Amino acid sequence: MLTQQLINGLTLGSTYALVALGYTLIFGVLEIINMAHGEIFMFGAFVGLMTVLYYKGSLLTAIIAAIIATMLIGLLMEWIALRPLRRQKGASHLASLISTIGVSIFLENLAHKLFGPETQPFPIPFTNVTYELGSVRISLVQIIIFTIAVAVMIALQVWLGKTRYGRALRATAENIETAAILGVNTRRIILLTVLLASALGGLAGVLVGMGFNAVTPTMGVSVGLKGLAIIILGGMGSVPGAMVGGLVLGVTEVLAVVYGDSAYRDAVAFGMIIVILLLRPQGIFGSKQPVRR
Repeated sequence: MLTQQLINGLTLGSTYALVALGYTLIFGVLEIINMAHGEIFMFGAFVGLMTVLYYKGSLLTAIIAAIIATMLIGLLMEWIALRPLRRQKGASHLASLISTIGVSIFLENLAHKLFGPETQPFPIPFTNVTYELGSVRISLVQIIIFTIAVAVMIALQVWLGKTRYGRALRATAENIETAAILGVNTRRIILLTVLLASALGGLAGVLVGMGFNAVTPTMGVSVGLKGLAIIILGGMGSVPGAMVGGLVLGVTEVLAVVYGDSAYRDAVAFGMIIVILLLRPQGIFGSKQPVRR
């Protein structure tokens, strides 16, 4: 029934939104698309899985371990692949894009080496716990995923709007030179942005691995492409756009599977995005006026 599928779609879409937020934060501040974000998400899923399997950690422990590991990956990426390019005068944003593609290829091959190519289940003790509200069935896994994702999105919005570092990040995203003149430590804000985006990717990796009960070294490719589609749909650099776009894509995918053919789930979802962009090319929350830097 429709209500059941909407719940399933919102759960899936909330994880997509977390992935898209990582993309949109880095694009908003650095004006680059981090092509390694999908693989950072994948590494978060594997670190969470290894924490549960081999260290008998709880779900909370797995999430914390995934966030720490992905923040470390983001830190190394910033130091090795992004910061040196920013110091080069005349270096285009295309150089940073290619650099992150290199990081993504390295991370995927490293995951194959460390974890193997097979798809691995994500064991959690409460997989079969479900609740019934009339004719609607909701699993505990869905409740946990949706609650965590929505709580993180709300916390991020509050942090961006109410805190000193959040306002500094928004000022840097608006105009990095002006922010520096006004006393914002833009280098620190850029590093903070990369770490925050990577942490969101790691958290989403654990939630998606838990939701689908499957973790594979190639999972970052498909989810990464969807994250890119979401930020285009929501509006490049728009945090609310990433949230709404993720939920729209998740619901569309689920409805496409239930009322259509699962083989065409991606085609239907991306077709819907194309239609929306034909009507509003700048995205749902995008601005018609180009942002001058």
